[in-house]
Amino acid sequence: MNYDTFIVPPGSNISLKKNYDPAYKTDFNQKADAAIKLQADIERLANYQNILYAQNTYALLIIFQAMDAAGKDSTIKHVTSGVNPQGFQVFSFKEPSTEELDHDYLWRTTKALPERGRIGIFNRSYYEEVLVARVHPEILKKQQLPYLPEGNKIWKQRFEEINGLEKYLVDNGVIILKFFLNVSKSEQKKRFLERIESPEKNWKFSDNDVRERVFWDDYMNAYEEVFNHTSTKLAPWYIIPADRKWFTRLVVANIICTKLQELNLQYPTVSEEHRQQLIGAKRILEQEDEPMNLKDKGKNK
Repeated sequence: MNYDTFIVPPGSNISLKKNYDPAYKTDFNQKADAAIKLQADIERLANYQNILYAQNTYALLIIFQAMDAAGKDSTIKHVTSGVNPQGFQVFSFKEPSTEELDHDYLWRTTKALPERGRIGIFNRSYYEEVLVARVHPEILKKQQLPYLPEGNKIWKQRFEEINGLEKYLVDNGVIILKFFLNVSKSEQKKRFLERIESPEKNWKFSDNDVRERVFWDDYMNAYEEVFNHTSTKLAPWYIIPADRKWFTRLVVANIICTKLQELNLQYPTVSEEHRQQLIGAKRILEQEDEPMNLKDKGKNK
């Protein structure tokens, strides 16, 4: 599978409607085949995570952005089903708290960054500040900013700040993968209706979800601006077709595994002194069995 298809080329001006099909599924025609491939990648990810944790050099930050009902939660659940919780963390960012509004807009996500050796997932992220805040500019008035640049200068400023942050992170060993789950408006409607009609899914639905659909085109324009200004060589955006959840999970899992494979992760090598300590420890442990063996020999006489 050629994943260049899903990357937003740095410096480009893409159109979600023209360049990216939410229903695209490449040459995979059967969900059963995709399930086999997904399971293989789940196992690969578990193995890579073990080495990442042991090496303790890199951290992996995975960012998910999407419209409501695009499948972020289920994608995270399925793709990471085999990872060790000890080296894994997920943060979901919703409306900022009073404490968070008393800091700069990057504060709440920066303090949640994964440590070296760990995989961290942001379910929504600092990109909300150039998406939701752009569609609903009244949000900026709550952020207690010292001043607001005129026109669209605030968004250009934030794009530059975000690019600067991501370059800093990558330079310091935080590998960044950014996924936009590209669901169509018609598929979102279908999933909303399923949530309303299924009692076990009612809790997932809010009437605010329907109200936000009115701003669909505004959100698409805001996302395009984000992709065109923040898809960089160091941290490109991947636009993942999301009308078929099975295909979304397949692509996301394989991209994560491919990125970890590219890091050429290795288990740490021990010093000669440490190796000698291991040999000594092995000798001591093996000698613990000798008294038991003598007793057994006595019983057999």
